[in-house]
Amino acid sequence: MKKLIFATALSFIGLTAFAQEETAELQTDNTITKTVQDFEEISVSDLPAAVVAAVKKDYPTATIDKAYKNESNQFKLELSLKDGANGTVYADADGNWIEI
Repeated sequence: MKKLIFATALSFIGLTAFAQEETAELQTDNTITKTVQDFEEISVSDLPAAVVAAVKKDYPTATIDKAYKNESNQFKLELSLKDGANGTVYADADGNWIEI
């Protein structure tokens, strides 16, 4: 009986030792870079004036929630309208709408 209790205790200790893995701490530098479909997130204030003007002209009730830019100087814009609708549009640096 003593051997059974001892074996059970050893098994329990052995299983708990495997469950306690060390995890590396996440190092943060307060910089967030997000790349989506080769687009890197940028600040909305970094958008060219032509792109902002195109949004205001074609989507007067829209607000630009997020902006992304790729290597080809194309922009991906996540818009939300006052009626609650959301959408994504693509534009070049001159404010022309493109399809990707």
